[in-house]
Amino acid sequence: MLPIRLEKLRCEFGSTVAVDSVDLHIPAGSLYFMLGPSGCGKTTLLRMIAGFQEPTSGKIFFGDRDVTHTPPEKRNAGMVFQSYALWPHLSVFDNVAFGLQVRGVSAAEQGKRVGAALEMVRMGHLAQRKPNQLSGGQQQRVALARAIVFNPEVLLLDEPLSNLDAKLRLEMRAEIKRICAEIHMTTVYVTHDQKEALSLADDLVVLRDGRIEQTGAPKQVYQQPHNSFVAELMGETNFIQGTVKSSSDTGSDIKTAAGILQSSCASADVGAQVTLSIRPESLRIADEPNCIRGVCKSSLYLGEMSQHHVETLVGILKVFELDPRETTRVGQQLSLRVQPDAVVVLAGK
Repeated sequence: MLPIRLEKLRCEFGSTVAVDSVDLHIPAGSLYFMLGPSGCGKTTLLRMIAGFQEPTSGKIFFGDRDVTHTPPEKRNAGMVFQSYALWPHLSVFDNVAFGLQVRGVSAAEQGKRVGAALEMVRMGHLAQRKPNQLSGGQQQRVALARAIVFNPEVLLLDEPLSNLDAKLRLEMRAEIKRICAEIHMTTVYVTHDQKEALSLADDLVVLRDGRIEQTGAPKQVYQQPHNSFVAELMGETNFIQGTVKSSSDTGSDIKTAAGILQSSCASADVGAQVTLSIRPESLRIADEPNCIRGVCKSSLYLGEMSQHHVETLVGILKVFELDPRETTRVGQQLSLRVQPDAVVVLAGK
């Protein structure tokens, strides 16, 4: 297992800066996600790590080895492309064996390695089928087997689930988690889907316009976003404007149009204008301290939860009521309780 280190990595396409002086450390053996909207630079970063895109400046290290200008075939990195890129005229077995053939591996060793890789992705029984005889999920497994069959030091995944339907994506998330745990390989996974990142990643980086916005464990980034961009990217949230009334090392009192809200965040100077982020599931229907009062404007029962829109003095708030036991009626007066540690004071946009 090798760590990956990026130092001041930059990539320009004419006058467009796709990646802007990125410094990043990816721990050895981790399942590391690069998350961001289209055009944020995540795929360009992955292509530079793979060796398919030459950086304008900066360095890339696999462990202590500088691979910045090393050709892709000499980096010992496996890659799963968004399109899978399977040879249509070759069987599953031959698709997976192709990289070994190019490397001059003996037929006997090919059979052993391909068999092991296909068993790992649970495709051994379909080794003689052609790609057009497989489902999308099965094709994805074959592409993954092909990427790991030669025992690479690094595995790179470029939005591997984007071509699957919603049900298959859920199934394959669990499979990828299992396979990555078994192979003990440093894995970099690019996606725009925050649910994939939250459910699979050991650590992640959020990118915007070629720059790093935030790094950390998924739960940390979700619960403590640095700014409104990260807060919204990681999931649904409510933004509330306020003014810092008092502040200490242990928390802050924020004056809003709906009253004072307590936050566990040590915030800006007293009198500063701030934006708060409160997740919909953090708002509980309860008449207790640190609450916002309002009127239910709409309510949807979704089984495991109800989704309410509540009109308050700070605007319409979205509320996710988990495991609802009582019916909330449109027009009903509600008090929304929020714990201070769920009131996040954002540093910027």
